[in-house]
Amino acid sequence: MMVRRPSTFGELISLRRTMDRLFDDPFFRTMPAARGVRRMPMDVIDTPDALILEAALPGVRPEDIEVSVLGDVLTLMAGADAAESPAHAGYEVREVRRGRVSRSVTLPQGLRTEDAIASFENGLLQLTIPKAKLAERRQIHISVASQATEFVAPETPDAPVMSGDETSRGAPGDEPGQASTDA
Repeated sequence: MMVRRPSTFGELISLRRTMDRLFDDPFFRTMPAARGVRRMPMDVIDTPDALILEAALPGVRPEDIEVSVLGDVLTLMAGADAAESPAHAGYEVREVRRGRVSRSVTLPQGLRTEDAIASFENGLLQLTIPKAKLAERRQIHISVASQATEFVAPETPDAPVMSGDETSRGAPGDEPGQASTDA
C-alpha cells in the first residue's frame, strides 16, 4: 500500500495565489500607504562588463527622474506629485497609478558608479554601470643571487686579494687583477 504525503511546494503555491488575490482586492489598493510613493518595476541584467538596470516609467518625463548613489545604494525616484481627484470624478474603474515612484537597490561590490550612463526612451530608463577591472594573477620571476662571494683581505701588505673568479696578489689599494710591483 502506498502512502501519499501532501506536497509542501504545492501548499506554498496555493498560499501565494491566495495572497495575490488578497492584495488585488480594492481594499488593499486604496490603503493610504498605497497612495503615497510606490515601487517601480525593475529588471537587473548582469553582463561580463556591466550591470544594467531597466526601470519602466510610462508617462514620466525625463526631467522628473532622479538617479543617485550613496555608498553602495542606488536610488531612483520619478514622477510628480499627483493631484488628488475629487471623489465625484466619475471613475468606474481606476487602475492607472499617478504620482511618485521610487526604488532603492543595494549594488554589488566592484562597480564604477562614477562612470554610470543613463538613457531614457519610450518610458524605459536604462542605467548602465560598468564593472571595475578585476586584478589579474601574474607570475613574478624569481632571480637567484650570484653564487660568487667576495673575500675581504686582512689589512696586511702581502695578503692575497680574491674577488670573484680572479685571484691576484697585491697590496691594498692596488687595482684588482694587477700584480703589485713593490715586491
